[in-house]
Amino acid sequence: MASGKKKEQKTGTPSIKNRKAWHEFSIEDSFEAGLVLTGTEVKSLRNGNASFGDAFAYLKSGEVWLKDLYIKPFEQGSYNNHDPRRERKLLLKRDEIRKLDRAVNQKGVTLVPLKLYFTRGLAKIQLGLAKGKKKYDKRASIAEKDVKRDLDRELKKARMG
Repeated sequence: MASGKKKEQKTGTPSIKNRKAWHEFSIEDSFEAGLVLTGTEVKSLRNGNASFGDAFAYLKSGEVWLKDLYIKPFEQGSYNNHDPRRERKLLLKRDEIRKLDRAVNQKGVTLVPLKLYFTRGLAKIQLGLAKGKKKYDKRASIAEKDVKRDLDRELKKARMG
């Protein structure tokens, strides 16, 4: 039983996606950043206990920070547990931070977290440079998605019978 759990952890490290971001924003570019986390936060993330909600990233004195990312307190954390909504520092290269700074200073551009995952044992977050969608843009996206889904259904029916 114990060996099954170990195998499950290696192959099943969770990837948490921010589906709302793709609906609310048009993503222009994306960056991968490391996260500065405490031990209980990492354990909670490995269990898949996180939520983006209204999370966003911002630049402050040459550093990138992530705000409002909810990471559920670890159940066995006792007094060592973390604050679930604390601000977390993001690790990016200096050139990437400069690019982000230039882009964010444009009107209507913001940094939105898209995906949280583990790479070689390290927690990573994918950030997107995003512009807010208008209501008609959202409707167009939904209609496009519906048409694609209907086409896929028809193709599947044609293949099956």
